[in-house]
Amino acid sequence: MRRPPLRHAGRARQHGEGPVWLFDLDNTLHNASDRVFAALNVAMTAYIERHLGVDTAQANCLRRLYWARYGATLTGLVRHHGIDAAHFLAETHALPGMEAHLHGHAHDLAALARLPGRKFLLTNGPAAYAWRVLRAVGLGHAFEGVIALEQMAMFGQLRPKPDRRMFRHVLARLRVQPTRCVLVEDSLMHQKAARSLGLRTVWVQRWTKASVHGPEAHLPLRRRPSYVDQRVHGLGALRWRALVHATGPSGRGFP
Repeated sequence: MRRPPLRHAGRARQHGEGPVWLFDLDNTLHNASDRVFAALNVAMTAYIERHLGVDTAQANCLRRLYWARYGATLTGLVRHHGIDAAHFLAETHALPGMEAHLHGHAHDLAALARLPGRKFLLTNGPAAYAWRVLRAVGLGHAFEGVIALEQMAMFGQLRPKPDRRMFRHVLARLRVQPTRCVLVEDSLMHQKAARSLGLRTVWVQRWTKASVHGPEAHLPLRRRPSYVDQRVHGLGALRWRALVHATGPSGRGFP
């Protein structure tokens, strides 16, 4: 895994023993269900049709299968079909005109600025796509760096969320203990994996009802699972103090 690009390293050192926040992108920082996911699904299905020589139904089946199994369709295509990762990402995430359908909110930027500690984006999407989205919604300067799918390769294998090995590697790269790290996500699968390693977890439900599908379609939306420390509607509800007193798997709060 390559070291994620960091900005404002001097400022980051000033936080000392403060928290490290890992934010998901799609349906956490912006509404991807509205237009983006639909466009991505069409682009990925068409790519699979062209490069694997299958029909639309088969391509759709593979796209969903690999996403459910590995956390990213690309992982299955690379492992089982030898698809070139860079080519797939460039082709499927071009999404011309995407920015016109993305909308940012000043209160989200303010909410992020209020949070103590260091903030990184952790996304199963490619870096170029992530930066386009962040800039379009006005969050281009809100994070020290982006840890994208390209940085999730370990020993020649892509290990996207919810792979625990990837989470461990990220913790090591950022030199942070799990109990000082908070994952902010819309995906319960990812939070369950992170919590098993001792990370704190926040479930963002702002766009959850529109996004739950696939392997998460059966999960209850109204109850907070035991592996979720805090359930919030939006970023404005994030509270570090609430997480300080949250109890983890050991039954203890933050050290």
